Amino acid sequence: MYGRVRALVIKELLAVLRDRQSRIALVMPPILMLTIFAFAATLEVKSVDLAVLNQDGGQASIELIQRFAGAPFFTNVFFLHGVQEIAPALENERAMAVLVFDQTFSRDVAAGRPARVQMLLDGRRSNTAQIVQGYASRILERYTQDLAERHDLPGPPATLTARNWFNPNLDYLWYTVPNLIGLLSMSVGLLVTSLSVARERELGTYDQLLVTPLSPREILAGKTIPAMIMGLAEGFLITAVAIGCFRIPFAGSFPVLAASLFLFMLSVVGFGLFISSVCNTQQQAILGTFTFMIPAALLSGFATPIETMPEFLQIVSLANPLRHFLVAIRGILLKAMPFPMVLETIWPLVPIAAVTLTLAGWFFRKGLK
Repeated sequence: MYGRVRALVIKELLAVLRDRQSRIALVMPPILMLTIFAFAATLEVKSVDLAVLNQDGGQASIELIQRFAGAPFFTNVFFLHGVQEIAPALENERAMAVLVFDQTFSRDVAAGRPARVQMLLDGRRSNTAQIVQGYASRILERYTQDLAERHDLPGPPATLTARNWFNPNLDYLWYTVPNLIGLLSMSVGLLVTSLSVARERELGTYDQLLVTPLSPREILAGKTIPAMIMGLAEGFLITAVAIGCFRIPFAGSFPVLAASLFLFMLSVVGFGLFISSVCNTQQQAILGTFTFMIPAALLSGFATPIETMPEFLQIVSLANPLRHFLVAIRGILLKAMPFPMVLETIWPLVPIAAVTLTLAGWFFRKGLK
C-alpha cells in the first residue's frame, strides 16, 4: 500500500514541478500578492485632505492649525474663504474633514473660557471618519495640555497614557503580513488540490488511474500528500519573505509554527479535495476555489472583526479554518504564544479536517462508481 501511495505522490509532484508554468505559478504569484497586499490591503488612514475655515485669525487658531498641518496624517491642509465652500469641499471629496473656527476662538482661549472648534467629517466613509476624528481628538488634547502648562492653569483631572503591546509603533504591516501568510497559503493549497483530480479528468488520465491497483483511499492519499507538501513549502516560503523582507518579528517557536501550519493545510486540503471531487474540468475547479476563498477571507476576521458580524455569521465562521489560523499565526509571530495557548486556538482545525476529508472521500468514491 505504502509503495503504491508513494509512487502516486511522486507522480503528482513531478506533474506539477516539471511544468514550467506550474512552477512559476506556485512561487511568483504568492510573492507578488504578498508584496502588493501588504501595502494595498490596509485600513490605515494617511494623507488626509483637511480644509480649514478660520473665521478667527488669532494666534490660538493659527497655532492649532499649524499643529494639524504638522501632523503626519494631514498632508494637505488648505483654507476655505466662506461657509458656502464647506458643503462643496465635502461633497466633491476635496476634503475628508473641515475644521471650523468661530470668530471668538482666540479670545476665549486667552480669557480661559471654553473655546470650541468644530470638525465636519465626510460620513460616507464612516471608518475613515472615525479614525480622523480620533487623530483630531489627540491633537486637541495635546494642545489643551500645552495651554494649561503655558498659562499655569489647572490641567485636566486625569490623563491617559497608552501603551501598545506586541506592536509598539502600531505598524500596520505587523497586522497585515501575518494575515497574508494564512490567506496566500490557503490559496495555494486549495488551488493545487482542487486541480489535481480535475486535471486527471480533463487530460483523460483519470480512467487510467482507475485501472491501477490503487484503491480509492490510496488515490485520495496520493492526492492529499503532494498538496500538503507544496502547501507547507509555500507557507514556509511566505513566512520567510515576511520575516526577511518585511521585518515582521518572529517571537515564537518554529515547531509550534510548523504544527499550526500543518493542521491548517490539512483542513484546507480537505476543502480542496471536496471541490476537486465535484468538478470535471480545471476551469470549474478554479471557479470553485475562488467561490470558497472569498467568503472564507471575509469571515476570517482579516478585514472586519468577527465580533461585529451578525451572530449567525459568527457561528458559520467557526467552520472556516482561516479564522482559527490567523489568530494562531499572529500570536506565534508577535506574542511568542506558547503551544498550549496555540492549541486552544487551532484545535477546531482537527474536526474541520476530519469532516472535509471524509466528505471528499465520500464524493470521490461516489464518482468512481
